[in-house]
Amino acid sequence: MSEELKVGQIKEILESSPVELLPSKIENFETDTRQGVIKLLEKYKKVHNGYIKELERTENMKMYEKKYADYEFIAGIDEVGRGPLAGPVVTCAVILPKDFNVLYINDSKKLTEKKREELYDIIMEKAISVGIGIESPKVIDDINILQATYSAMRKAIDALEIKPTLLLNDAVTIPMVDIKQVPIIKGDAKSISIAAASIVAKVTRDRMMVEFHKLYPEYDFAGNKGYGSATHIAALKKLGPTPIHRQSFIKNFV
Repeated sequence: MSEELKVGQIKEILESSPVELLPSKIENFETDTRQGVIKLLEKYKKVHNGYIKELERTENMKMYEKKYADYEFIAGIDEVGRGPLAGPVVTCAVILPKDFNVLYINDSKKLTEKKREELYDIIMEKAISVGIGIESPKVIDDINILQATYSAMRKAIDALEIKPTLLLNDAVTIPMVDIKQVPIIKGDAKSISIAAASIVAKVTRDRMMVEFHKLYPEYDFAGNKGYGSATHIAALKKLGPTPIHRQSFIKNFV
């Protein structure tokens, strides 16, 4: 039966098949000796193997959520924007449902912009609750970036519609919080809840910087998101700081 189909038709069948069903589809063409078909099957076997590895990786990212499964509402917390010369620091707290099974969630820095946007929409739809906390450049200058980050994290927790019973934090212990905390080094790559928070925080802040770009296009905030790119620093030296620059961060350039 396989030989009755053209290679292009077989390709269409494999391309349109859900990745989890690929093994059964591939099996239908295993006896086909045409080189084009053999190469196709090798390609889609690799696709399925990648899917299996991603399933395993995602499952491993639930290690802490499983360890603390007795806690009803686990919130993952992360921040974005501690290092830039301009713009706010943005934090996010996310409570995911216990049965949250979404592939490709990872530390936001390891994802493409397109994938972050896709996952952002899924997280916002499926999460039990999402809280955002933001501190401005002025607050960062007034109390320093670490304290501003803690403050933004507390705001994110307070913004949740449900009070969490456990916090999984990316590396830090947040002062003045009366909820049990578990700091996890490189938590955004080890906990699905923290990774989800990192994605939402990153997309939120990036969108803010794109809006700031419209106000101050010479600094290319849409491209550099406030970090010290060559274009950004050149504009800073030529034009001086904007209202969204962190004065305590730009002393070497102004």
